[in-house]
Amino acid sequence: MEQENKKLPNNQLSSEGYHVPVLLNESIAGLAIKPDGIYVDCTLGGGGHSRAILQQLNEKGKLFAFDQDEDARKNLPTDNRVIFVPQNFRHLQRFLRLHKVTKVEGILADLGVSSHQFDEAARGFSTRFNAALDMRMDQRQTTTAADILKTFSELQLHKMLEQYGEVTNAKTLAKILVQQRTLTPLKTVNEFKQAVQSVVKGIPPKYFAQVFQALRIEVNDELGALKELLEQIPALLKPGGRAVIITFHSLEDRLVKNFFKIGTFSDSEADDIYGGRPESPLLVITKKPVLPGAIETKQNKRSRSAKLRVAERKQQV
Repeated sequence: MEQENKKLPNNQLSSEGYHVPVLLNESIAGLAIKPDGIYVDCTLGGGGHSRAILQQLNEKGKLFAFDQDEDARKNLPTDNRVIFVPQNFRHLQRFLRLHKVTKVEGILADLGVSSHQFDEAARGFSTRFNAALDMRMDQRQTTTAADILKTFSELQLHKMLEQYGEVTNAKTLAKILVQQRTLTPLKTVNEFKQAVQSVVKGIPPKYFAQVFQALRIEVNDELGALKELLEQIPALLKPGGRAVIITFHSLEDRLVKNFFKIGTFSDSEADDIYGGRPESPLLVITKKPVLPGAIETKQNKRSRSAKLRVAERKQQV
C-alpha cells in the first residue's frame, strides 16, 4: 500500500541560503512514491527534493543523490538511506550499477542552475557580479566560459548564442566578440560587458542573461547531458516507475516533452515496414507541463520559468 504524500513547506526543505526546491509538492506527487522503493535525485543541489523523498520512504527505502557540483555535498541529508554520487547525471546508469542497482522506482531531475551557483560571485554564473567567466558546474572539468570566448570560431559563437540563448543579434555579437578578443581579454564579467556594450539590444540585464545562458549551456554541455539522461530512463525504471523532470527553458522542455512522447531520439528506430516508430516505453502522465502557482512564483522568482513533466514506465510495450 502506498504511503500518502505529505504536503511539505519549501522553506523547511532546503539548506539555508543555498536553494529553494521548485515545484516541491508537485514533484513528490508526480513520483507516486512507494515507501520501500529505490529513488534517484539527479540534482541534489540544496537537498530539498531529496529530503522530501526521504520523508515518504520507510526504513527499507533508498535514495541515490547525484550532483556534479562539490558544493552540494554539504547539503546531503544525514541519513543512512542516502548514497551520494558526486557525478553528472549523464552517468546515472553506470554509477547505479556500481552499487548493484539496475532498476529503480523513480527518477527526479531539477535542471538548471541552483540559487547558490547564481549567488556565489566567484562561480561566474551571474551578470550581477564581476568575477572570472567560469560557469563550470563541475570544477573538475577544464573548459570555462572564458575558454569558449577565446577559442570558438565566429560561426560557432553565432550558433551557440542563437540556439542556446535565443540572442536576437547573435551573428552581430559573435562578430564583435571575435574582433574584441584580439584587443582585450574577455576573462571577467565586466570585461565581457564592456567589450560588447555597443551591440546590446533591448534591456541590458535580460540581454546579458540570455548570452550567459548560452555560455553556461555550452560550458556544461547541458543539453547533451539531458539527452543522455533521458535515454537511460526507460531501461532504469521498473514497470510503473515514474520520471519527473523540471526544466527552466524551452530547449530543455522540448527535449523532455518529445522524449516522453516518443521514447527515443533516434530516427533509425523507425519501423521500415510500417513507416512508423515502435511504441514508446513511456506513458505521458502530464499532457501539459505543471507550472508553479502564484504563491510560489511570488515567494521564489526563480521558479517562474519552471515546467514539470512526468512519465511512467509502461507495464508492457
